Amino acid sequence: MTDDPYQILDVPRTATQNDIRKAYRKRAKELHPDLHPGDKKVEAQFKALSAAYHLLNDPEQRARFDRGEIDASGAERPQQRFYRNFADADQASRYTSASGAGEFEDLSDIFSDLFGRGRGGARGQDLHYQLEVEFLDAVNGARRRITLPDGNTLDLNIPPGTRDGSTLRLRDKGAPGIDGGPRGDTFIEISVRSHPVFQRKGDDIEVDLPITLYEAVLGAKIEVPTVSGRVSMTVPKGSNTGDVLRLRGKGVKTGHGPAGDQRVKLQVVLPDKVDPALEALMETWRRAHPYDPRDTLRRAS
Repeated sequence: MTDDPYQILDVPRTATQNDIRKAYRKRAKELHPDLHPGDKKVEAQFKALSAAYHLLNDPEQRARFDRGEIDASGAERPQQRFYRNFADADQASRYTSASGAGEFEDLSDIFSDLFGRGRGGARGQDLHYQLEVEFLDAVNGARRRITLPDGNTLDLNIPPGTRDGSTLRLRDKGAPGIDGGPRGDTFIEISVRSHPVFQRKGDDIEVDLPITLYEAVLGAKIEVPTVSGRVSMTVPKGSNTGDVLRLRGKGVKTGHGPAGDQRVKLQVVLPDKVDPALEALMETWRRAHPYDPRDTLRRAS
């Protein structure tokens, strides 16, 4: 398996950050361990993919990798010029200190410069994952236990009102630090599945609600689904397809300001089969009450 993060993500070195995110999301869906239980090869590929995305998704880290300052794992590359600087010096001063005293430079200082020892341990890498959640879990909030590619589990709190594409940060849940340094963080990008009934528009919820012909004409009190359960709603007499009724406070509650509303768009639906009684009623009504709903459209064109 190649160590080049660009090859792992299958993107050119000129790829934009958006290209990198798209490539990662596509491959992550194909290689997620939940889809390949027990497959160590796929698990290794997923780990490599996550590491590559972590590196290239950070503009600063990406730039350092492109300049050759760090390797594909994010580790500092040895400063090869260190030996060359000494080797290129004249023999009389090659091993002397800046003070000119002529003593050998302390080897511990050399290693300290090369590896950063004595300055505190290095922070562990941040880890990046993607998680698909159900629409209602994102809207109402939920607690999920997830299994990471390394087999570890995390309890993830999905806050109410979580949006598609948002990222949750788990502090100190990333890779272990080096030489006693702090752990990195784990970032989980949320992908919200679509719902067959509800659509989210900002903090509002939209629902298309079918009603019968007689409910539209006579009015009715009917049950309406909301993200927090069913509620009763009054359909006014003479309602029509396209009319929008509002259920205040039945939208998304994010904890930042008031909850959104639910907008209910009515759709008048005829029965599957129009029987003779309905035909006769409509014929009698049509003769007594003719009207042209397309009059405005005709005059405008």
